[in-house]
Amino acid sequence: MQLISLNEHSTPLTEEQADQLNRLVQSLSPQQVTWVSGFLAGINWANQGMPQAQPVSAASAAEQPHLTILYGSQTGNSEAIAKQAQAKAIERGFKATAKDMGDYKKTSLKNEQNLLVVVSTHGEGDPPDNAQELHEFLHSKKAPKLESLCFSVLALGDTSYEHFCKTGQDFDRRLEALGAQRLHARVDCDVDYEEAAEAWIKDALAAFAERLKGSIPAPASVVAAPQSAAAPAKVASLYTKKNPFPATVLENFSLNGRGSAKETRHVELSLEGSGLVFEPGDSLGVLPNNCPQLVAELIQTLDLKPDETVITHGGEMTLQNALTHAYEITTLTRPFIAKYADRCQSKALSALLAEENKSNLSEFIYGRDIVDLAQQFPIKDIGAGEFVSMLRKLPLRLYSLASSQKANPDEAHLTIAAVRYESYGRPRKGVASIHFAERLTEGDTIPVYVDSNKNFKLPADPNAPIIMVGPGTGVAPFRAFVEEREALGAAGKNWLFFGDQHFTTDFLYQIEWQRWLKEGVLTRMDVAFSRDTEKKVYVQHRMLEKSRDIYAWLQDGAYFYVCGDAERMAHDVHAALIKIVAKEGGLSAQKAAEYVKGLQKDKRYQRDVY
Repeated sequence: MQLISLNEHSTPLTEEQADQLNRLVQSLSPQQVTWVSGFLAGINWANQGMPQAQPVSAASAAEQPHLTILYGSQTGNSEAIAKQAQAKAIERGFKATAKDMGDYKKTSLKNEQNLLVVVSTHGEGDPPDNAQELHEFLHSKKAPKLESLCFSVLALGDTSYEHFCKTGQDFDRRLEALGAQRLHARVDCDVDYEEAAEAWIKDALAAFAERLKGSIPAPASVVAAPQSAAAPAKVASLYTKKNPFPATVLENFSLNGRGSAKETRHVELSLEGSGLVFEPGDSLGVLPNNCPQLVAELIQTLDLKPDETVITHGGEMTLQNALTHAYEITTLTRPFIAKYADRCQSKALSALLAEENKSNLSEFIYGRDIVDLAQQFPIKDIGAGEFVSMLRKLPLRLYSLASSQKANPDEAHLTIAAVRYESYGRPRKGVASIHFAERLTEGDTIPVYVDSNKNFKLPADPNAPIIMVGPGTGVAPFRAFVEEREALGAAGKNWLFFGDQHFTTDFLYQIEWQRWLKEGVLTRMDVAFSRDTEKKVYVQHRMLEKSRDIYAWLQDGAYFYVCGDAERMAHDVHAALIKIVAKEGGLSAQKAAEYVKGLQKDKRYQRDVY
């Protein structure tokens, strides 16, 4: 049976629903398709008491209220929500378009009347790369008055960061300051955002529908277009973030040499039978377990019983299982502290939450976990169920995929730095990294799913040159890039900048890079080992040393990629890139910054930083 094509701009179905429908249709005979068609038509008639709505005519389509949905996204979550909102809006009869903020013409904003904004906050309160230009424009003197605009904002963030959802809040406040009417209140989402986002879409569209009552025609019926055999429909895996796949550990070993101060694990997982598909630049989401010793310590501190039954988002389970598998217990967040302070009635803790004490709260949170809080501010009579109700779900961790699926079918490789340190007299461990480093061995399984990142991808043109900057574990996606280009036989030149502490112990994947250099797959490689010289040398210093060649590659159409630490490395590399363009191009600092912005806008400068 030939598959149907469901265009995201013309169907109210979500991508998951469309994929499910495609799989069903593929399995049906022509007679079965006819029966299903009649069955669905009968349901539609019975539910509505009328025939299915006819397609909107060209005249009425021109009168449809237009809804623009702008998204700013670093990893793709905001984009997925925006596309979901677009489908729901079309279903309600809107003429809706979802647009990347990086591609949106800023001058069009003054002509908008109905606007939804979906935007994440990146790093320490920064806009995503594709939202920076629009964010700057809105906060500049060039921003237009927007008295004719109605809007609503969905902000994505992480409550473990001080500037939670700051970018969304910036857009929300600035649009209002420019005269726009907030038609539905902003919603701020934590890492577990799906339910809140769905509710916002529903409520925001209802608010716009109420405002535009009488001007929204009946939604068009959806007609499936035939699809050529040359372009088969993508079949989605049954395994998703909500239903992860139990991947088996094939290999798990340290990449560092003896005597290294670091432990970096190379992990190979089997995806056989999962149907999961990924591309270089994507990430693998994993659901780790909390450290058993930390769980036991928390239960003892709270004077609770590990086998006591509690109700969780996953159903009934023992307190020990809930704290091990279901809830975040390592990271202190402002919402949790607020709930805990209200319960323990501590004036000192409540004072920390005051607006004027933001810096003191950040200082208190840094290096502490929930055990520290419970020890310093004890609650003797708290119940197990009450306590877990204060906690947020255990967030899934994302790791850049370090392998190409073309080169390693049915496998996913990860590069993971084990996090260990001591703070306030207690040893601390990273949740996922130590789960891999200490408790996962060959044959064990861990729940995983693929997190697609459309903003960090190899050039469509295999002949385009690429420059990759990835110190430490930031080199992971570039291993996948080079594997992919080797598997494809791509002719484009490949240049890697890598850095770490010591050449002898921390040269991750050294043998592979040397082989690729020898075979010509990797054109150039420059390294910076910061602890091998009296003066610390980092990747940005190596870039400046090679400034003439970098600029020549860029002028020749090279794509520039950065992966790794967002707080320092990414800023330093960005500054170095602007210096290189200014020096070699004979440009002012401002013109060089504009050149680099142009690279970002053209998708030739992409970052995956964290």
